[in-house]
Amino acid sequence: MSFDAFEERIGYTFKDKRLIETAFTHRSYLNENRTPGREHNERLEFLGDAVLELAVTEFLFAKYPEKPEGDLTAYRAALVNTVSISDAATKLGMNDHMLLSRGEAKDTGRARSIILANAFEAMIGAIYLDAGYDAARTFIATNIFHKADEVVEKRLWQDSKSRLQEIAQEKMGITPTYELVSQVGPDHDKRFMTAVYLGGARAAVGEGKSKQESEQDAAQKALVAKNW
Repeated sequence: MSFDAFEERIGYTFKDKRLIETAFTHRSYLNENRTPGREHNERLEFLGDAVLELAVTEFLFAKYPEKPEGDLTAYRAALVNTVSISDAATKLGMNDHMLLSRGEAKDTGRARSIILANAFEAMIGAIYLDAGYDAARTFIATNIFHKADEVVEKRLWQDSKSRLQEIAQEKMGITPTYELVSQVGPDHDKRFMTAVYLGGARAAVGEGKSKQESEQDAAQKALVAKNW
């Protein structure tokens, strides 16, 4: 597979083409395509995660000189979480270049988001090894730093339930309530569905692998529905 189009999109050409190929290679792909000496992207992901955290930490430290450690830590967590970096990977079209097993290629939703987030970190690690910290930081700055203003302005550093409660109390003078709608599946693979209500009106329904996860999902969907 050629990665020329992706290199053009990110404005960086790899000297060592094996690095970009490895960054796009999921473990499952090698289970179906065994090639001696070929690696999956987990080691690059490990390296890229550390580079990403350092670059974002430096950026936030300089951008918000008056903010205390606790706020900066929360901002950083919001910028480098799976949702944020998988979104960045999606916008770069990384999904089109992923080397996956046939089974993984069919999967979507949260599982694919995690794969893309890991590949984004692996790409950072690959650029770091190919050209050093400054090149890796440029990639991160282009794709992540611009999210900081929205994170702070919309309080995305808070979890969804906390954010919904704060805004609902501010705008409507009420506290959201949650009601478990259903739970299905065997004990080892249960799915929970929870409704969130604002002043007696159902605002959204969320789902998850635990009651807490379904409440967070419901709160996030309510924030979107209310355009908050």
